[in-house]
Amino acid sequence: MFANLKTMNLSQQAEYLTKALVQMKSYNHSDGERHKADFLKEIIHSYPSFNDNDNLVWTQEIPGDELGRKNVFAFLKGRSRSKKTTIYLAHLDTVGTEDFGPIQGLAHDPDKLQEFFVQYGSDPEVQEDARSNEWLFGRGALDMQSGIAVHLANLLFFSENPDELAGNLLVMFNADEEGEHKGSRAALSELLRLKEKMGLEYLAAINNDFISPLYDGDTTKYIYTGTAGKILPCFSIFGREAHAGESLAGIDPTLIAAELTARISQNFQLTEKLEGELVLPPSCLYMRDDKKRYDVQTAVGCRVYFNYFFYEKPLKQLSKELGMIAEDAAIAVEDRLKGAYKDFRTVNKLPERQLDWGTEVTALDDFLVYLEEKGIDTVSVMEEARKQSSLDETDARMIAFDIVEALHQSDPEKKPRVVLFYGTPFLPANTVDVNTERGIFLKNCLEEVLSEEAKKTGETFKVRKYFPYLSDGSFLSFDGSDEDIQSLKKNFPAIKSLFPIPLKAMRDLNIPVINLGVYGKAGHKWTERVYKPYTFEVLPEIIRKLTRRILQKPGS
Repeated sequence: MFANLKTMNLSQQAEYLTKALVQMKSYNHSDGERHKADFLKEIIHSYPSFNDNDNLVWTQEIPGDELGRKNVFAFLKGRSRSKKTTIYLAHLDTVGTEDFGPIQGLAHDPDKLQEFFVQYGSDPEVQEDARSNEWLFGRGALDMQSGIAVHLANLLFFSENPDELAGNLLVMFNADEEGEHKGSRAALSELLRLKEKMGLEYLAAINNDFISPLYDGDTTKYIYTGTAGKILPCFSIFGREAHAGESLAGIDPTLIAAELTARISQNFQLTEKLEGELVLPPSCLYMRDDKKRYDVQTAVGCRVYFNYFFYEKPLKQLSKELGMIAEDAAIAVEDRLKGAYKDFRTVNKLPERQLDWGTEVTALDDFLVYLEEKGIDTVSVMEEARKQSSLDETDARMIAFDIVEALHQSDPEKKPRVVLFYGTPFLPANTVDVNTERGIFLKNCLEEVLSEEAKKTGETFKVRKYFPYLSDGSFLSFDGSDEDIQSLKKNFPAIKSLFPIPLKAMRDLNIPVINLGVYGKAGHKWTERVYKPYTFEVLPEIIRKLTRRILQKPGS
């Protein structure tokens, strides 16, 4: 690879590498992730500084991963014996190509895709971009093979010019970002190992996950000094079944699920309001009852979960608010059924009948206390349910639901209830703490570099605290309270096996993450494309300049 790159300038290198990476499939949860990792290691090995240094470029297998996926690391020493280190971070996996439909065969061929879109009159904006020759198309071009390419190009530059580094550069490419973040979670142990073995001082990580225009005509380049958190609130709803001919005597769990969804999904009132930040409302990702086939019995149970972004709100407070919403939903359904039954009885001239439509709402931790007070061994019930479910089920969320349903079945009363718990994945929110010396230094470095580049390039930059989408950067630090940790663990079924979160390692590392993103449009869509002039010409210089500035930190 180096033989091809050595004759190119920076922009050409970044574009060449992007095309090479796009052409190689690395769909999330596929063998392609492992092959992409090996390919990246080969690329770095071709650089002269890494030719005969196996100890400076290596892969880390993700423990217990059924596909044998791995992370890629490369370490470059600077001009001095400094322990100061900057991390370059990117993920190597992509989503699939089903969205390309009849042209799926072109999904990994940027040149042929551009030819296709030049003739594509159904979307004038895409057609115009294709005709401009300023955009590179293809699955992963934006998210985020171009990000890897920019880091590789800068790694090559610094490997040939180590005197420009007043410290060290650690490059880290992770697997499974689009899924369960197994790569980034596993990488924490490697970061700790390097820190202890080599005495490294991690000053900051630079991620370049993609950014896009936020509205028509928006050309601002948004820079983020942290990342939003994500939690997956799950509701296991148990009703009271009934024959469809007597449905008003039962409690339909799908009604409660519908009420919950109406109150939570796309409800912007639930979103934290942060000055100058792009904040997103929660959305329903799954809702399904437990019926396996047609019959005239109403459903017994229903499962629903939501994507929920959070930023500065404590987890305990968030849990309390979700519990109150569930209680309101259950009461609304109770009132609705009461009214409907009254109308039914009046129209049909039937006598009064004592029926109860009340539904208990509880968080998992309180439910466990309730069951234990009844003498039920909840630990055994949960572990047996996990084992049995894991024999047939691979989705960690469904295994968690099976565990909660087993707990419900262990209750002799089996009363109608809604149980709130959390499922995988969980990503903590973090941002550069500008109340610390390090935070002030990083903020000043970033603002100085962006000011200089704005004058030089004419670009408009805006710095925000939270990258608004999911990012591996979430796992490089954790500043939540002990109360948050306990609240999470108690309400997350089988967390140690379904989604082990190394919160202690995250606290110990405490690495600030700055996202200087590649720029483009339509991430995760078949029209995905990266804007070449900014991504391949401007961005690498910004990252390079910020790297130099950070590593010049005094007093380390």
